[in-house]
Amino acid sequence: MQTGRNSFAPWVHREKKSLVAVLHPLMISSLALDSGFASYVETVKGQSPRFSSNMVTSPSPPPTGLLKIDPAILFDLPPIQDILNVTELPGSRWARLTRIHVLHADGTEQRYFLKISHGSHGLAALQGEHAATLAIHHLAPSFCPRPIAVGTLRFSPTSHFYLCQWHDFLPPGGPLPPPAIFCAQLARMHHGATSPNGKFGFHCTTYNGDLPQDNRWCDTWEELFVQQLRGVLAIREERAGGKDEELEALMPGLFGTVIPRLLRPLETRGRRLRPALVHGDLWCGNVGVVDGGDAAGMVFDPAAFWGHHEYEFGNWRPHRNRFDGRYFEAYHALVERSEPKEDYDDRNMLYGVRFNLNASALFPDNAEFLEMAIKDIRYLVNKFPYAYAE
Repeated sequence: MQTGRNSFAPWVHREKKSLVAVLHPLMISSLALDSGFASYVETVKGQSPRFSSNMVTSPSPPPTGLLKIDPAILFDLPPIQDILNVTELPGSRWARLTRIHVLHADGTEQRYFLKISHGSHGLAALQGEHAATLAIHHLAPSFCPRPIAVGTLRFSPTSHFYLCQWHDFLPPGGPLPPPAIFCAQLARMHHGATSPNGKFGFHCTTYNGDLPQDNRWCDTWEELFVQQLRGVLAIREERAGGKDEELEALMPGLFGTVIPRLLRPLETRGRRLRPALVHGDLWCGNVGVVDGGDAAGMVFDPAAFWGHHEYEFGNWRPHRNRFDGRYFEAYHALVERSEPKEDYDDRNMLYGVRFNLNASALFPDNAEFLEMAIKDIRYLVNKFPYAYAE
């Protein structure tokens, strides 16, 4: 049965109409959503992740000797005549990475990217990556590798896999995609649709590295931001072996005055914030330029959820992430800054605090990330000492 755009009207049509005021006219024609998004909406509607404080244990790579191609991995691929090559790649601390080169029964050769992790947290992380990449792919198909499958190895039931399309990216540290082209794709991802239930969050837990995000659905962006931030702080404390006194002294001001002052105006006094799909971990290491391609850039390793689209740029604030002012300018040439615009830089600093605290939880032995977060929190607490008055 063919399902066209009308299959999930009226809300997609309403959202597309609202884009005209904020997106460059040349982009509007590219915002048509494929029929697969209707199926995605029906699949995730009503789903909500479970999150608990005992999720501090990191996912881990599987034991050695599991890189033979398990039949579960091949189940969702077209018929395969031969496996030509299996190459183990430099991996992360919590997963093993592999490139699979196969000859299909129709005579075509294809390569696929395989990630394998271990244990229940490893499965949750890979399921989150698959769900997040699938959501991005529905809205901007050329902006990420096509996700194929996620599951558990048949012959090693404590090890799990994520499989997607392979792309030959330029080496890490190479050129980033041109700002205008990259930000046009990013804007399409952010503004192509809103969340299936109109709320902020995501239908499953997604991971920033090995850091689980509390994506339980919330009615407001402020509520979700607070919920996720408290989860990050709890995990950082657990992994660091206790509270940091300097950080702890700033918490009443951060949660009592700064966050309400900077986030509540986005959704009060007649303003409405539309949940946008954010990548959630958009630093330069999660962006690739295809070797010999059109230089437009692709994103991967998402920690996606439906939130405020400007949250994405908190990860661009630290100079370590190489997305400089040209990318801010290119994006906001297409999408206006959210009202109140005079709060934009302070909101961006607040979002940057979240990413520095993420990094502090990921790398608790590196004091630099926590120091940067404390410095910015102190600045914001001093600037906004009073409670927000609606």
